[in-house]
Amino acid sequence: MKLIIVESPTKAKTISKFLDKNYIVESSFGHVRDLPKSEMGIDIENNFVPRYIVPTKAKKLISSLKKITTTCDEVILASDEDREGEAIAWHLAKTLKLKQETTKRIVFHEITKEAILGALNNPIKINQEMVDAQQARRVLDRLVGYELSPFLWKKVAKGLSAGRVQSVATKMIVEREKEILAFKSETYASLNAELKKEGDKITFNAELYKLKGKSFNKLELKKEEAGEIKEAIKDSKFEVVSVLKKEVKKAPSAPFTTSTLQQSANRQLGFSAKQTMSVAQKLYEQGFITYMRTDSLNLSPKFLDESRAWIDNNLGKNYLPEKAVVFKNRSKNAQEAHEAVRPTEVEKTPEQLEAKLERSQFKLYRLIWQRAVASQMTPAKLATTTVDIVVKSKEEKENYLFRASGQIISFPGFLKVWPEKTKEQDLPELKEAEVLELKELKVNEHATVPPARYSDASLVKEMEKHGVGRPSTYAPTINTIITRNYALRDDNKRLKPSEIAFVVTDLLSAHFKKIIDYGFTAKLEDDLDEIAEGKKKWQPVISEFYADFHNNLLKKYEEINKKDIMPEQETNEKCDKCGAAMVMKTSRFGKFLACSAYPDCKNIKNGVSSGENGEVKRDKALEELEKKYANEVCSKCGAEMKIKTGKFGPFLACSAYPTCKNIKNVSSGDEKEVSCPICQEGNIVKKFSKRGVFYACDNYPKCKNAYWGKPTGEKCAVCEALMVEDLKTKKIKCSNRDCN
Repeated sequence: MKLIIVESPTKAKTISKFLDKNYIVESSFGHVRDLPKSEMGIDIENNFVPRYIVPTKAKKLISSLKKITTTCDEVILASDEDREGEAIAWHLAKTLKLKQETTKRIVFHEITKEAILGALNNPIKINQEMVDAQQARRVLDRLVGYELSPFLWKKVAKGLSAGRVQSVATKMIVEREKEILAFKSETYASLNAELKKEGDKITFNAELYKLKGKSFNKLELKKEEAGEIKEAIKDSKFEVVSVLKKEVKKAPSAPFTTSTLQQSANRQLGFSAKQTMSVAQKLYEQGFITYMRTDSLNLSPKFLDESRAWIDNNLGKNYLPEKAVVFKNRSKNAQEAHEAVRPTEVEKTPEQLEAKLERSQFKLYRLIWQRAVASQMTPAKLATTTVDIVVKSKEEKENYLFRASGQIISFPGFLKVWPEKTKEQDLPELKEAEVLELKELKVNEHATVPPARYSDASLVKEMEKHGVGRPSTYAPTINTIITRNYALRDDNKRLKPSEIAFVVTDLLSAHFKKIIDYGFTAKLEDDLDEIAEGKKKWQPVISEFYADFHNNLLKKYEEINKKDIMPEQETNEKCDKCGAAMVMKTSRFGKFLACSAYPDCKNIKNGVSSGENGEVKRDKALEELEKKYANEVCSKCGAEMKIKTGKFGPFLACSAYPTCKNIKNVSSGDEKEVSCPICQEGNIVKKFSKRGVFYACDNYPKCKNAYWGKPTGEKCAVCEALMVEDLKTKKIKCSNRDCN
């Protein structure tokens, strides 16, 4: 009997389908060893040796796996072929005390029968260099996190964190926001002519292109001048002076890497980076796509042959290039070990799998399938027409040139499969010296706009551009920034930095320049790559980094005063408990009022911002909640309950904290209050979990009624269960799954 150990139960289930009864496939559920959470776990004095422990949740699993290994002739470690996967295999070997002579390591880029059987026939050894690279990253991040975070707690605010990649990505978000705040909008104008050919009904648009025979910067033309030109030429002749026609070829994009997959899924599907990787992981484990953490543009010969055959059979030879298209990776940091992200089988079209996949899985699979197949198709052909039209002023002293541009798709090529938006505008057949009829002259005023906040897509692109992080770290980094309250999503799902993000970024930029420097962070990533390639040893890399970092940290503990970083702001408010003056402070969740008589009086108020001359602006929604719950008492100790604000918004907390730690969710002011139909005592309120937002009775634990949609207050006409609004689609449906 042979035992195969993979990371996930879904992966184990898929692989089991391809093997006979001589194989047992089990899951390790990820890492079985890690650094301890409660302490540094690194012996700095002894060459940075990490101290690994088996987490409590993994102990039962390890015992079970050990028992199985005693009945097997061979153990095969089949975690992913990247640094994380290699480390998982190494930790399993160490924890299970596996013998080197009977332990095998297999790797594959896709979970198909052919790939699994091929890997079993070609086992390898654990790649210690890749293990060391993963250890080096883990140790680096632990050193920074465990030494710099307490510094931020002491000098800025409790609960803050810092990270080698996280802090640099936060800096990017903060710097973009500073650009937006400093931006000064400029107004400018354009002059557009609506024209038509004699005898035609269809009109087309031409825009002023040259002013007095010379090209001009669009910002130079102001509304007043555009109006003067309009008056000067409104009765003039519009004559065609040139017609330029040409065919332009538009080549298909390369197949997806991790970065471009996250960017396209964000732009086209609205998926966050985390959601994209979560859905892609499920597709990979079910055997539908190749490994999704990659920066390679390579495609296997097998896929190239299959995709070319599919294109030929389904679309025709006009859509098939003479030979397979090969893409070169322009990134100097690219690791070419894996393939690009692609479907495992071209014949499994999105339409064939739609019934088998969840909605989000289907959307992402369709995107991956279309991109991979389109990459092997012929370019699209665009017929473009550029028409220049001359206009002379009434006195014919000055002439002005208008330009009309047209574009139509003459042959779709790869666009037949890849749904890329291409703007088309057809122009009538025009000739030189032809005089056109003017229907309308219109002055349009415009204003320059600031750069947009980063979306997940644009932040990943910026991180990749600067060499900050690697394919496996983009999504976790963005998720950490949001979880740590350094950024929140605005109404457009873009990343807006919190107040504390500005404070921490400015502090790190001033006193820990290396930690937050793009070039230095990219160099560390290059060092990790070289460790993985066996070109460097990991301990010297850590040692070189740590010496400067630690010495600077000790120095900054002495130099920096918290009051200089986080000055308290005097206000006109008086404490409603003791009468002392209230001061405005900043926590990681924003500004709050605190009694100046602390620690004798611990009164605080959330939801505030500073006004002029010591005035305090109050959040109206929080004020309404405070009035609503003014008489609320703790169900555990009877003390007064107070409205507090956390990373998920307002909640009720016992005023006897820390003696009593009772908390309770509340309905925000914009939420419709819905009574619980089960216990008929509590109300349905918004709650948060690892899976996201849900709604549940605030009478928990007495009542455990919950919904994964927002209750509308209406009841189903068929079964009388509550109707809920789907949080993603916004569609209204019955909360009873058995009701249609």
